[in-house]
Amino acid sequence: MPNANKTGKLVSLWEMSKVESIEEFYQRKFDWIPDNIRNEIGHFNVFQHEPVEPGKTKPLPYKRRDFYKIMLVVGNIHMNYADQVVTVKKQALFFSNPQIPYNCENLEKIEAGYYCIFNQHFFHQFGDLNQYSVFQPAGNHVFELSDEQATHIAGIYNKMFDEINSEYLHKFDVLRNLVFELLHFAMKIQPATKFDKQHLNASRRISTLFLELLERQFPIDENHQSLNLRSASDFSSQLNVHVNHLNRAVKETTEKTTSQIIAARILQESKILLKHSAWTVSEIAFALGFTEVTHFNNFFKKHVQLSPLKFRNI
Repeated sequence: MPNANKTGKLVSLWEMSKVESIEEFYQRKFDWIPDNIRNEIGHFNVFQHEPVEPGKTKPLPYKRRDFYKIMLVVGNIHMNYADQVVTVKKQALFFSNPQIPYNCENLEKIEAGYYCIFNQHFFHQFGDLNQYSVFQPAGNHVFELSDEQATHIAGIYNKMFDEINSEYLHKFDVLRNLVFELLHFAMKIQPATKFDKQHLNASRRISTLFLELLERQFPIDENHQSLNLRSASDFSSQLNVHVNHLNRAVKETTEKTTSQIIAARILQESKILLKHSAWTVSEIAFALGFTEVTHFNNFFKKHVQLSPLKFRNI
């Protein structure tokens, strides 16, 4: 029997694994598609949140998008982000990327805010967005803001509006810089690193490759039904580095062990499949690389203190 998400709507695994394109976003949100959406410089746009009357909001589908989004939201809402539910009590800055599915509940409670969207091609030859922690699987993606911080962020979005509506020849360079300003503002909120810079950069490269390789195995769906890399040694062999070297690099940059991160990602995927797919517990267990269902049950109960079936039925 298909499973139900938090809003009670039945969601098939096929629906969950679909990726919303930037064209589909415009069609769903505005009922129109820009002519230059796939041009040679990539796509960028910025919007202001408009208050919506209760009962007139269009539900935001729980799925991945093929574009990036950075959103300042003011209001009491819930963000369903991968396996997490983040409650925004007053205001927050939110980063989404093409790897992780999400949606937002209580849209009618958004009082104000802004958001910009852009695709990977917009930053072609201007840097790799995935090197920044706000767009990495193990990074922070939601940042609660003080009133002063929210005012500062709103100012950056207002600069975006000024630039995108201007006739300045190099306005898209300015817009890229403003996106970077948002990225660095958020990352500065996080605790500063305590490692030597040169050594950390080398460790970060290895750690980033590991995280990208880990994330590339997901989501588990009809087209990708099994996990191939499950241990630190599996990843070190694939990356052609000694397993001890990989473990040190990951520990230094994330303060977690390689095994902890792998287990956390498998646990995250298992929660998503239990809540949003119609697969049985056995099917989920084997897809995630467990040779016995009991091994999966023990793994899940160890981390969640509930059996997979009890978690699914909550």
